[in-house]
Amino acid sequence: MPKNDPQSSSPMDFDSIRRLIDTLIEKQVEEFELEQGDLRIRIRRGAGPAIYAAGSGPAASAPTAAAPAPAATAAPAAAAAPEEGWVYVRSPIVGTFYAAPAPDAPEFVQEGDRVQPGQVLCIVEAMKLMNEIEAEVAGIIVRRLVKAGQPVEYGQPLFAIRP
Repeated sequence: MPKNDPQSSSPMDFDSIRRLIDTLIEKQVEEFELEQGDLRIRIRRGAGPAIYAAGSGPAASAPTAAAPAPAATAAPAAAAAPEEGWVYVRSPIVGTFYAAPAPDAPEFVQEGDRVQPGQVLCIVEAMKLMNEIEAEVAGIIVRRLVKAGQPVEYGQPLFAIRP
C-alpha cells in the first residue's frame, strides 16, 4: 500500500494505544489526554488503576462501537427524559456497564443513595480495561438508567442525580 493511503495512516492503532497505556502506567502518570484528528484519548488514574479512554476514530473504537441500530438507541433516550435540575452521568466510552466491582460484590450505589464528587458509581469495561465512572456532583441517585452487563454507548446516560 502507498504511504498516503488513509487506512494505513491512521493516527494510532490498538497496539500503539496499548503501548501508550503501558508506558503511562509504568511512569505513574495520573492524567493524560491526546487528540489526533478525530481520535481523542483521555486516561486518568485515581485511587485504583482506572483508565478512561474516549474517541471517535477507528483506533479508539472497539468492534462493538459500530453504529447502533435505531431500536437500540430509542430506549435509553426515552428512559433518560430530562427532569428539571437533574444531572446525568454519561458513559465516557463504549463498553459494558457493571454496577458492582465483582459479580458477588454489592453494587457501588443504588437509587436513593447520597453520593459525593469523586465517588465511584459503576465500571464500564472497554477493551479489557475496567474504567471507574465517578460522580461529578454531590446529590442523590434518583435513577440508574442501565442494567448490569448491558452494553453502553459513548455519551449514554447511566445515572440521574438530583443535586
